[in-house]
Amino acid sequence: MSHISKLVIFCSVIIYFLGGPSMAQSILSKDEHNIVLISACAALGAQDALAQHLDRALDEGLTLNQAKELLIHCYAYAGFPRSLNALQTLEDVVKKRDLASKETIIGEEATSLSPQIDKNTYGERVRRQLVGGPTQASFVTFAPAIDQFLKEHLFADLFGREILTYSQRELATVAILSSLKGTESQLAGHLKMAENTGLSPQKLQAAQALVSRCRAQNSPAIFPQGEPNVAYAQYFQGQSFLQPLTKEGVKIANVTFEPGCRNNWHIHKEGGQILIVTQGVGYYQEWGKEPQRLYPGSVVEIPAGVKHWHGASPNSWFSHLAIEEPAPNATTQWLEPVEESFYRNLE
Repeated sequence: MSHISKLVIFCSVIIYFLGGPSMAQSILSKDEHNIVLISACAALGAQDALAQHLDRALDEGLTLNQAKELLIHCYAYAGFPRSLNALQTLEDVVKKRDLASKETIIGEEATSLSPQIDKNTYGERVRRQLVGGPTQASFVTFAPAIDQFLKEHLFADLFGREILTYSQRELATVAILSSLKGTESQLAGHLKMAENTGLSPQKLQAAQALVSRCRAQNSPAIFPQGEPNVAYAQYFQGQSFLQPLTKEGVKIANVTFEPGCRNNWHIHKEGGQILIVTQGVGYYQEWGKEPQRLYPGSVVEIPAGVKHWHGASPNSWFSHLAIEEPAPNATTQWLEPVEESFYRNLE
């Protein structure tokens, strides 16, 4: 790959993170966007988020049978438990849509290979098409049984069902493997296979960035959520929770924001503050500067005297540690709320 191509891909990813889902939508088609989110949430076991993405995808034209097929495909890479749980979520979504009189397009049924087809030969042909040549992996000779299962079941039984294109299946596979830990080797192989189906490096980078955000939005809490932040509720739009973690010395607290919750603009007098993000997706903004999107692991150093705000994104729970820099006479000056229209346009 040329240096220019690498630069284009890098810039695409940076633009995605700055632009959010709307920018991903300009790189990925609507269907590709939905395939990535559905596959990632199914692999993560994030059922609430999966239900939301399935409902939206069905509104946007994904057929019920295509949705089923994506979740069936998931089992080959994330296991039966994730696939079965996801299918149950889909069934629940369809029942709620029926009760709400929302139209769900059934679509064409998946097809099965003819019993007369030699699955071993068929699967090997499909795999060679995806890989771009014969498979060189050592498992072909070291464990021939698994090689047979891959050819006859994965690349024949599943890929031969036709309701999803090879490109759609590889995009779903990349999303699934990007969601899981310990699958780096398989992901590298499927990224190449996905390119062989016609998916551009830019699309695959955008898909992986979308998965990273999905993982962050559905990351488990590390510290206790704490009690409702009643004492400071007047300075927050939405519900927040506070859990002090220290009693003496440096004050450290875990602050959790429900989706859409953020605090007012404010200034720390004398002593500054440090934020360490532990869960979800959120924002931080200093007066006169562009907002920063925050993910688990983000660290924000807030000098004393700087006007700023921080909080959750509209669609994600968000938690950070708030560490107060010790200083005599340290106080907080609370100011006006963040403008609603500005905040809603961040997503």
